[in-house]
Amino acid sequence: MAHPTDKMNMDTLLHLAKGPLFAGTFAFMIVGLARHILMQSAQLGMSVTRLSYRKIGVLQNLKAIILWLIPVNHLYRNRSLMSISSFLFHAGLLITPLFVADHVTLLGNVLGFTWPALPAPGADGLTLTVIVAGLVLFGVRSLEHGARQLSSFIDYFLLIAVVTPFATGFMAFHPAVNPFSYQPMLLIHMLSAELLFVLIPMTKLSHCVLFPFLRFSSEVFWKMPVGAGERVARELHGEDARV
Repeated sequence: MAHPTDKMNMDTLLHLAKGPLFAGTFAFMIVGLARHILMQSAQLGMSVTRLSYRKIGVLQNLKAIILWLIPVNHLYRNRSLMSISSFLFHAGLLITPLFVADHVTLLGNVLGFTWPALPAPGADGLTLTVIVAGLVLFGVRSLEHGARQLSSFIDYFLLIAVVTPFATGFMAFHPAVNPFSYQPMLLIHMLSAELLFVLIPMTKLSHCVLFPFLRFSSEVFWKMPVGAGERVARELHGEDARV
C-alpha cells in the first residue's frame, strides 16, 4: 500500500507538471516557433524583394505547398509502407494532441478558450496510429541500409521522444495495458510531452511550422521557374522521385 507521503509527493509533482511546468514549456515552444517564423519571413521577404525582376509565381508556389500537404502524388511507389507510415505519423502527430479532450481542457486553462474535442474512440485510434507508424519508421531507419546510413543518433532520439507521450498517455488511460499505476504513468506522460515542447523549436522538429517557408524558398533562392525542382528530380531519378 502506498505511503501517504508518497501520494502527497506524487500529487505535488502532478500539480507542478500540469500547471507552471506545462505553461512554461508550452510558452517556450510558442515563442521559439514564432522566432523561427519571423526570421524565415524576413529572409524570404528580402529575397523576394531582391528578385522582384523575375516572376516568382507566388500563387503557383502556394498551390504546390498545399498539394504537397496531401501527398497522393508524392508517395514512393517502391517504398509505400514508409511513405504511408510517414504521412499517417505526421497527420496524427498534428491532430491528436490538439483534440484529445483532456488536452483541450489543459490548453484551455492556458489560452483562456476551448474548442470541440474528439470522441474517445477517435482519439484512441489516432494515438495508436501514431505509435504504430512511429515504430514502423524506427524499424525502417534501423533495418534498411540506405535509411540507416542517413540516420544519426538525433534522428532515433527525436522519434522516440515524439512517440513516448503518445504511448504513455494511452497506457495511463487504459489500465489493461498499463504495467504501472495511473499517477506515475500520467506524470511520465506530462513530463515527456513537456520535454517535446522544449525540443520542437530547438531541433529539426521545427519543420512542423517551417515547412511552407522551406518549400517556397527553394523555388525563390534557386531562382528556378515554378515547378522546376520537381521536373529536375523526375529527370534524374524517375517518376518516383520527390523533392
